Amino acid sequence: MKPRTLLAWSTAGLALVAAAAFTGHRLAWRSGLASLQQQAQHRLELVTTGLDAQLARFDYLPSLLETTPQVLQLLRTPGDEGLRRDVNATLRGINATAGADMLYVIGRDGLVLAAGDAGQPGSPLGLDLSFRPYVRDALARQRGRFFGVGVSSGKPGYYLSFALAPKPGFEAPQQPPLGVATVKVSLEATEQAWRKLPGQVLALDEHGVVILGTRDDWKYRPLQPLPAPVRQEAARTRSYGGAPLQPLDWRVRETLPDTGGQLLALQGGRYLATERLLQRTPWRLVVLDDLAPLQAEARRMALTGALAGLLLPLLAFAWMQRRRVLVQQRASRVALQMAYDSLEARVVERTAELRAAQNELVHAGKMALLGRMSAGMVHELNQPLAAMRTLADNACVLLQHGRTKDVEGNLQRIARLVDRLGALTQRLKTFAHKSQLPAAPVALQPVVGNAQFLLSRRLREAGVEFAVDIDPPGLKVLADEARTEQVLVNLMANAVDAMESRAADPGDPLPPRQLSVRARADGANARIEVEDSGPGISGDILPRLFEPFVTSKPAGQGLGLGLMISAHIARESGGTLQAENRAEGGARFIFTLPLARAEAAAAASSPPDLPVSDHHAT
Repeated sequence: MKPRTLLAWSTAGLALVAAAAFTGHRLAWRSGLASLQQQAQHRLELVTTGLDAQLARFDYLPSLLETTPQVLQLLRTPGDEGLRRDVNATLRGINATAGADMLYVIGRDGLVLAAGDAGQPGSPLGLDLSFRPYVRDALARQRGRFFGVGVSSGKPGYYLSFALAPKPGFEAPQQPPLGVATVKVSLEATEQAWRKLPGQVLALDEHGVVILGTRDDWKYRPLQPLPAPVRQEAARTRSYGGAPLQPLDWRVRETLPDTGGQLLALQGGRYLATERLLQRTPWRLVVLDDLAPLQAEARRMALTGALAGLLLPLLAFAWMQRRRVLVQQRASRVALQMAYDSLEARVVERTAELRAAQNELVHAGKMALLGRMSAGMVHELNQPLAAMRTLADNACVLLQHGRTKDVEGNLQRIARLVDRLGALTQRLKTFAHKSQLPAAPVALQPVVGNAQFLLSRRLREAGVEFAVDIDPPGLKVLADEARTEQVLVNLMANAVDAMESRAADPGDPLPPRQLSVRARADGANARIEVEDSGPGISGDILPRLFEPFVTSKPAGQGLGLGLMISAHIARESGGTLQAENRAEGGARFIFTLPLARAEAAAAASSPPDLPVSDHHAT
């Protein structure tokens, strides 16, 4: 072969090998990056749902102290040491039940008057916390939220505060707050759970400072240098303790157009960053995936492509040299077989890696589902727990006045609520395993009464006129009592939320807040209607109302799981759950359940019912 021809063939072969290597590297990089982004989105959904649920878990706890007379009395007479000891014991008991990190009461001047950990090292009892933002926000706007390092304990936590003020009477006006109730929530367990996940997880506050994360050396460091006013405010409120706030070496190299993910250089490494905002706070959650394995895989695929690109030149060279050099022909065949074996091994290896990635995605999906179910359990257990706390506090007051008969009644109600919580957790466990619970005849009248009792405090505080009309009074359905009560509590609580959120037009007073529950036999089913006088359901939400995470409530006040779970309970019980807007204003939820056998037989033998009147029994 002439030197010029040999040079041309060699140049063409090298170009083919380079093109194959570049193509293999590019395809492997894009495919691996897409798979990494998908895994990051699933992992981000899991940690976001878990952190939102953890922050929502103790929302009710500070406001619960407003119903405790001893706390309000201590705020009026802060010098009463005996009363202070009693309140310390009460806070210790409440905190032991709720499971928060710390619960304490602050006077209007910012001085801590009582604490659940009084007498223990690191207790804030006696400290002046008036400089903390959550104290100022609660006194000015009823509630406050704040993340910071503890002044006395040195441990970080999330603070929820609520202004405590006497309830206004019929003639007494609204009085200014007497003080602030505060609960501190430790997020250390959440951080430990993140460490078990692949990659790195960071939580950034509104200033871009890392406040939670799986790397301790990155905590309390901003992504960019902080402005002087922000640093001064952080020093005054002690948000980050004594951290120097040294910025991280965070440099964005590329923003991906489809998902918004970022390829960045961070502290000497290269990462894929995927982020999402939390619902309850102005925080951002960021998941970081190391790009080093993906880069190594792209290099391996480039090498594989280069080997594949060598096949054609080798074949051509072997065909041209076959007659001239038999030894070279055999050597070429050996090289070709080796290249083929290497390519086959890479295909088998890549297939195994793809299967492993698929299994990892399935596992991430299961973990996300567990996060949603845990949020739903917290949502359903909060109201009975708050009712038990209120009954227990009232029992203490009644016992001091010698009203033992009323105390006995409260304790009986608490016992029933404990049984209900046990039944509810059993039902949630059964729901998770998709098992079928045996149905039994259930009278609707006591079920509605129990639901009304659980929401009695909210009905009174919201000024809701509640009406019940069950005809006949002994109407029974074939269902599970606890789950039927769970659906009614959720529908009634949503109705109260809707009526409280309704804003009045200028110069036009709000209509009375009315909530009614009606039940009638309708063929072989019982038709239960829950109606309110709220603003109704907006047209864009109504078609998707029973989907998960669909809610009309403001951010931080609902997860959008209650109606989805209620609709599932209705279907499992052989009934339905529908929603519509009333012509006269407000919303109507129609809950149907199969009638018990005696009621179904009576309904089949009786003539059709006349239209139901507007009369309600209060």
